Amino acid sequence: MIFQADKIDLLVPKWLMTARKMILESFSQKIEIETKTSRNDLVTELDRKIEQFLVGKIQKYFPGSQIVSEETRPSINEIEEESLLWVIDPIDGTMNFVKQKSDFAIMIGIFQAKKGQRGFIYDVMANQLYHGGPDKGVYCNCQKMISPPDLHLADGLLGVGGVMLINNKYNLQKIALASHGIRIYGSAGIEIIHVLNGQLIGYLSHLHSWDLAAGKILAETLGLTVKTIDGQEVNVLSSIDVLVASKNAQKDIIMMAQSHC
Repeated sequence: MIFQADKIDLLVPKWLMTARKMILESFSQKIEIETKTSRNDLVTELDRKIEQFLVGKIQKYFPGSQIVSEETRPSINEIEEESLLWVIDPIDGTMNFVKQKSDFAIMIGIFQAKKGQRGFIYDVMANQLYHGGPDKGVYCNCQKMISPPDLHLADGLLGVGGVMLINNKYNLQKIALASHGIRIYGSAGIEIIHVLNGQLIGYLSHLHSWDLAAGKILAETLGLTVKTIDGQEVNVLSSIDVLVASKNAQKDIIMMAQSHC
């Protein structure tokens, strides 16, 4: 399947705007909530409704595509390397959506032959769409973004996964103290947005495919590093601990994490 950049750039933002309308309309309705792996791992009927909406659009306009989503997880062995692969998170930060009505995102990452082609992270409540890819750069709505400054750990705020910090994995409590401070937003998409625009110097957490796919494409396009905590390449179809950061912050964090081993 041929990657149709112009068609994707035209259609996907429209789909996301429609999904935003669905979310805003849901605020006046009672939402059915279920738990998955734990009481803190939620899914709503709206997660599934938005996923079905996006999947339907992809199948209509890009037939033959393969789709991985938080709510629909095909076997990795079923992914054909040359196919157009869409990785979707219909609502990233469901707990924030349910409890706060803020700090959640819709994310879509598009790959072909294992290469990231397009990333979309939509901060729904701020109505800000971060989108782009290696052939065009990264935009926030219509404004082209520049690469954030390559700051060291000591010069910026660090986003972290809460459980990882509590358990002091990778010496993270010491790493956090070495930064200007930590932030925990409860949404990988929102955290990665803040790294893209320079509000955070990095974000470290355990991420699944749908948490990471779009952000990896956008971050690497802006010259940020997306690696495992020991500096290895990340397979977006795996669930793994991932550090998205400026290059200097990555070096500082890896050095401190390895000193704890």
